[in-house]
Amino acid sequence: MFIKLPKKYVAGLSLYYALDHGLFITGLNPNVSESHLAKYFTEWGCITMCKIRNSPSSSKDRLAYVRFSKEDEADQADWAGPHFIFGEECKVIRIVSPKMEPEGS
Repeated sequence: MFIKLPKKYVAGLSLYYALDHGLFITGLNPNVSESHLAKYFTEWGCITMCKIRNSPSSSKDRLAYVRFSKEDEADQADWAGPHFIFGEECKVIRIVSPKMEPEGS
């Protein structure tokens, strides 16, 4: 689950939930791999997860989620836009998500 909300509300939400901080990315070049995407965003911090999926609405569109180890790293990556990855301008949306317990815990 991903949540997009104004920055001023993130602090209030974090009082009740441990949060992961990341970016939701659309408009990816079809040749971009997860390793390419993670390497691109390491300029702004430590990447803890990078996943690319095909859009459920179109087989040509690809979506990605990049998670950072710290809130300020995700903020810096968001503010550094616009992002051109493999020659394509990508749309980047700053998101948070509740931390999930590891399976088997």
